[in-house]
Amino acid sequence: MKMKNIVWILALVTVMLSCKGRQSGVLAAEKLYGAAQVNSPQAVQKSQRQSVHSEKAKEVRMYEIPAPLKDRPEKILYRKGYTTSYNQQTKTPNWVAWHLTDAHTRGSFQRKQEMFTEDEDIARDCRATNSDYYNSRYDRGHMCPAGDNKWDKQAMTESFLFTNVCPQNHGLNKYEWNDLEILCREWAQKYGAIDIVCGPVFEARGDQKTIGRNKVWVPDAFFKVILCREGTPKAIGFIYRNEGKKQLMADAVRSVDEIERLTKMDFFLELEDQTETKVEAQARLSDW
Repeated sequence: MKMKNIVWILALVTVMLSCKGRQSGVLAAEKLYGAAQVNSPQAVQKSQRQSVHSEKAKEVRMYEIPAPLKDRPEKILYRKGYTTSYNQQTKTPNWVAWHLTDAHTRGSFQRKQEMFTEDEDIARDCRATNSDYYNSRYDRGHMCPAGDNKWDKQAMTESFLFTNVCPQNHGLNKYEWNDLEILCREWAQKYGAIDIVCGPVFEARGDQKTIGRNKVWVPDAFFKVILCREGTPKAIGFIYRNEGKKQLMADAVRSVDEIERLTKMDFFLELEDQTETKVEAQARLSDW
């Protein structure tokens, strides 16, 4: 009986040591390879969730980018708060696009600390400068506004690059265009996020108006298209003439389809075809 007890105790000690060894092995493996690589269901699920989240993050940034342009010069420049398609002939962007979130409508970084700056990613003879705007009677009009970039110092600074700027009538810049920018921030807060593309409109003619030594083209109008993917997707567009006369927002409303025909651009191509066709054909300010 005494011998049996000794054998039983030895067997129990062996099992305990074996379990401890396996536990130490798992901890060592986790330390060496990371928990996600150990055969733990929870770790595998976490890794899968992170992968899905990463893919969604990539998708979010894709929706606002228009299709590549084939009929005019285009240089794509990626900034922290926006992406711009720069035209070295007009010395203005073709378009500027950004994903505006609720969080990006707030922040402590202010425009008063910034100055408009030449974009050194563009060759010197292909870019606009401050002197081009001097005595031109046109404002240096932001496409992606400073007010959408208060969330980050770098984003705010980059919003003042001339690759994000067009010659804009002072009255339009101060009133109607500013009102639309404020409304977009309100929509981002209301829906959580929206996708925005805007830029200049140049009417085909031989006597294109320019300013400055670098002959920066003066737009005849400006477009802006906005997509909301929260809930039932919807989109809306606006066209404002580049002039100081009062322009009612209701009169500026256009469908995305109309603006695509005017600008010869293709917006929101990452949407499913059926959804894209539906949202781009409609434009009702009351829906927002």
